[in-house]
Amino acid sequence: MTHPAVDPDLTDRRLLLVEDDPTVAEVARSYLRAAGFLVDEVTDGFRALAALTEAVPDLVVLDRKLPGIDGVEVCRRLRVFTTVPMLMLTALSATEDRIDGLEAGADDYLTKPFSPKELVLRVQSILRRTVSDSTPEAPFDLGPFHLDASARRVSRYGTALDLTAREFDLLAFFLKHPLQVFDRAALLRSVWGGRSATCRRSP
Repeated sequence: MTHPAVDPDLTDRRLLLVEDDPTVAEVARSYLRAAGFLVDEVTDGFRALAALTEAVPDLVVLDRKLPGIDGVEVCRRLRVFTTVPMLMLTALSATEDRIDGLEAGADDYLTKPFSPKELVLRVQSILRRTVSDSTPEAPFDLGPFHLDASARRVSRYGTALDLTAREFDLLAFFLKHPLQVFDRAALLRSVWGGRSATCRRSP
């Protein structure tokens, strides 16, 4: 099978491959590197979480069935602190199983056995969307607030606000949607990415 063409806009992007099957990992690694990607590898869910807390790659290729904690749980935990794109590999073809992965935060899935060429093409497709979506937003003013979303800075009456990452995301969301009312479910979807399991009501 021929390798997909190298996309010069995506070369040297760093991927994390999380796969415990050495045969699958070898094939995936070979094709991904041939496409110009830098590939780091771990073999279980706990090592994946540890790797992601140290450095966030451009994309994660994540097997669903892993020793320790499975890929769906890894996906849920990663989504607490990162929006890194994730492609899930699964030997389970039932619709419910695929939905589980997508609901946990995966951006796409690929059913085993898979074509390694398709794996590369899907990775390239996700990364192109990510690059397209990452076009810097122009700063703007609303009332006393000045928001620079690209730099993740916000000020009020010229004074910079010291906010946590989640506080910034929430305030930025409201500033981008003035005079609109949102219920809790809408905020969970839009700000927390639908990950209600990690969000608790205030007492």
